[in-house]
Amino acid sequence: MKQPITWIAAPVTLTLESNLLAVIGPVASTPASSSVSNSTYYNPILPGWHSDPSCAQVDGTFYCVTSTFISFPGLPVYASKDLLNWKLVSHAWNRENQIPGASANTTGQQHGMFAATLRYHEGLFYVICEYLGVGAHNLGVVFTSSNPFDETAWSDPVTFETDYIDPDLFWDDDGKVYVATQGIVLQEIDLATGELSQPPVSLWNGTGGVWPEGPHLYKKDGYYYLMIAEGGTETNHSITMARSRELKGPYEAYENNPVLSNRGTDEYFQTVGHGDLFQDTAGNWWGVALSTRSGPAWQIYPMGRETVLFPVTWDEGEWPIMQPVRGKMSGWSLPPPTKELPGTGPFNTDDDVYDFKTGSEIPRNLVYWRVPPQDAISITGKGLQMIPTRNNLTGTPDSASTPELTGQDGLSFIGRRQTKPASRSS
Repeated sequence: MKQPITWIAAPVTLTLESNLLAVIGPVASTPASSSVSNSTYYNPILPGWHSDPSCAQVDGTFYCVTSTFISFPGLPVYASKDLLNWKLVSHAWNRENQIPGASANTTGQQHGMFAATLRYHEGLFYVICEYLGVGAHNLGVVFTSSNPFDETAWSDPVTFETDYIDPDLFWDDDGKVYVATQGIVLQEIDLATGELSQPPVSLWNGTGGVWPEGPHLYKKDGYYYLMIAEGGTETNHSITMARSRELKGPYEAYENNPVLSNRGTDEYFQTVGHGDLFQDTAGNWWGVALSTRSGPAWQIYPMGRETVLFPVTWDEGEWPIMQPVRGKMSGWSLPPPTKELPGTGPFNTDDDVYDFKTGSEIPRNLVYWRVPPQDAISITGKGLQMIPTRNNLTGTPDSASTPELTGQDGLSFIGRRQTKPASRSS
């Protein structure tokens, strides 16, 4: 008989200063300043596992979403007023019944929610993504919300089938909506039904790097700019661009590609790629990308792929100039520092104080590996209670008679992304 394990309700403080997730369970485990002119700040802005960022600015608040793969809840949405202090305000995928059975029917540990795109259009926030591993095709999902500070406000998704990953969402001037994906291909999408136009239209093959993916489309000064990632997600990772006067091309590659990369350098920040661009309220352009603090040896990188911020100069009719990613950055004047934001989630770099008592909720920054079994993890009058599950840590069953060993029905695991390279508890 499985006996519950209970952690008492006394407050626990964790100062998380190395692995992608810090475990809470049987294995217990600065903001920069700004000035009125150019600002100096430090990368990463979202330390810890925050890969494939996509961001937008709405009425002076910046919003970003990052990848979550097989973890749940999925697709965290962060908000910030100053680009440095980021509050976890919701998850676009926060209820199992939004895409019922997806977690349990996914066999691979490297499947799940890959790179999403976050956009705002006519009063609605959109998060589009694709869930890998649930069948012969990827499951495309489009979540919407009028209030990203309320987790329950995220809709059940409109779904679509696709063979590609990394979807972008782009509204053209005529009101038509398009999805650009890995490849790089373009399809029109009906946001009410999920129907995609066929066949996909090939836009650009990149500059010859492997895995052209992570596309984003922008229209500026009469051009359609196409920004993609290529070169793989390790030390050859890069961002390249092409542009065209017509949405469906032909696209002309920028002669000075890549527009951003740290490949072939001895910089501490490596793997720079898979980016997105957005403007602040002053009209200044900024970019975000993933990067890994590893150095060129690419041997030790316990923090995983993190989100970095860089200033962008984008003059009329010209190609954008992106400031190379470093630890210490200087660029456009940042908004005044503040943590005045609605919502109940924590800021990403906050220390954690856990007071598990009856009536409290599981802190928003704690995640599970897959959707957990019902009632496996709960808060009781005695504290945080976990019912042990029987799983093979390799994620594969040892025989057909023990399918529960795959972990597909969920694990008794709860943890959080570590955001600093050391940890201590008290």
